[in-house]
Amino acid sequence: MTHDHDLVLRPTAAQTAAALNPPPGRSGGDLVVETLAALGATTVFGLPGQHALGMFDALRRSDLRYIGLRVENNAGFAADAYGRITGEAAPLLLSTGPGALTSLAALQEAAAASAPVLAISSQIPTAGLGGGRHGYLHELPDQAASFRGVVKSVHTVRTQSQIPSAIEAAWKSALTAPHGPVWVEIPQDVLLAETAIPVVTGGDAFPEELPPRPELTAVAADLLSRAARPAIIAGGGVVRADASGKLKQLAEALNAPVVTTPGGKGAFPWTHPLSLQSWIEDRHTTDFLEDADVLLVVGSGLGELSSNYHTFKPRGRVIQIEADLGKLESNHPALGIHADARLALQALLETVDERTDPSAAERVRTVLDLVRERIDAQELTLEQQVLAAVRKALPDRSPSFWDMTILAYWAWSAFDARRPNTMHSAQGAGGLGYAFPAALGAAVADPTHPVLAVSGDGGALYSIAELATAKQHNLDVTWLIVDDGGYGILREYMTDTFGRPTATELSRPDYVALAESFGVPGTRTTPASLSDDLTKSLSTPGPSVVVLPALLRMFAPTHLD
Repeated sequence: MTHDHDLVLRPTAAQTAAALNPPPGRSGGDLVVETLAALGATTVFGLPGQHALGMFDALRRSDLRYIGLRVENNAGFAADAYGRITGEAAPLLLSTGPGALTSLAALQEAAAASAPVLAISSQIPTAGLGGGRHGYLHELPDQAASFRGVVKSVHTVRTQSQIPSAIEAAWKSALTAPHGPVWVEIPQDVLLAETAIPVVTGGDAFPEELPPRPELTAVAADLLSRAARPAIIAGGGVVRADASGKLKQLAEALNAPVVTTPGGKGAFPWTHPLSLQSWIEDRHTTDFLEDADVLLVVGSGLGELSSNYHTFKPRGRVIQIEADLGKLESNHPALGIHADARLALQALLETVDERTDPSAAERVRTVLDLVRERIDAQELTLEQQVLAAVRKALPDRSPSFWDMTILAYWAWSAFDARRPNTMHSAQGAGGLGYAFPAALGAAVADPTHPVLAVSGDGGALYSIAELATAKQHNLDVTWLIVDDGGYGILREYMTDTFGRPTATELSRPDYVALAESFGVPGTRTTPASLSDDLTKSLSTPGPSVVVLPALLRMFAPTHLD
């Protein structure tokens, strides 16, 4: 009896000849780039360093496109966005010690948002591994330990023969649900040494699937079919799994209203009669979800933001579909289904009974009307005007990337993403400096649409060096910087809590002049001219900067009403 996994593909005569006669002048670094190419990679991000030069030298002998950024953390953000847009594992090449550690904040964001990033770092020479103090440049007692609490998996290579298998294993790990960042480290001497190992020509790039347990989806389907007031919360897992179409089908079959979390923006059509949109930080929405007798949570851990700052207390039965086992029932008891969102939604579609509920759309309209009345009563016309101008200027298919800034906080609730996988923000881990380098990564991933980045002046200073990257590669990114003279959201938090802010005011450059010094066009705009100025910048190929001096305010906390 022969099993499929017992079959071994025999090399052709040409493959055998090539394997027996590898070309001279190759190193361990060549094994790295050959393995990446064999797995299907076409583009790598990163920053060279002394220990990593073997990898970077090998790039010139490969067909891989290299996008070099100016700071490792920004290179990580760019790789994060590339992974989100393409669904592929995004290679990130880094050096040892300080270079590696500088990427940690970006890898934390990738982990929180389930973005597949394949970080490959150099290490000190093999003789120094093991936690000693050998005095090597960039040496850490245990470099891998610095990453274990952040990434999905860590792979340490000690010999050249381990390189292809380690990178392949990491690639599969990054792309197995839940997607996420992984870490491979390879010693300097292993990368530099000449190799006689044959050219890497094959690799199994298919990740493991994560199907739901059928007995659990059977119970979930029964609960949803018999529910009187079902509702759905759709998180980022729906977007990562490319399951938006299946979500829409299920919601319509059940006549179940849908709320999307900040990470799930675009997972459900904004203007659909069953769409409660994204007003998840609103007491009216929270009350509605608490009243559901069966609540289906798909691809969300119901963390701080998606639970209205942990004030959400469901009274009905909760069904949670979640690919990250650690997030399953981590905040609320539920019928927990550990599965990829797409596969689980398909299983439910095949087993639920359709529901008729003429009142569902009317109940949705009632909640949205209450939300609108509450926001309108706060006299926040400027903020809504600015957000509307951004939406008007941004083409439907263009992705947008938002930093941790007041306008982004508005966008989490009030911005119509129009399509899945087009609105991305740093709300997963909450670090500053995400938007612009991430937008650069998206522009590399898909150059057919202009990309928008939105930052405050505080967050912009984290990423300003990447104007050089945008110019060098002529990336089609428009960067909107809302300049309010400091860390605006922290200013509000401190004023509300302590009566006055501290450490929030910033001296900053003339962003228009600074952009122009990089050879990037800059425009100073106003709320009235913002839409036209953004439209012009987005329709002009190449990078550009639009600066909006404005003091925006947040809507009042909705969980304290």
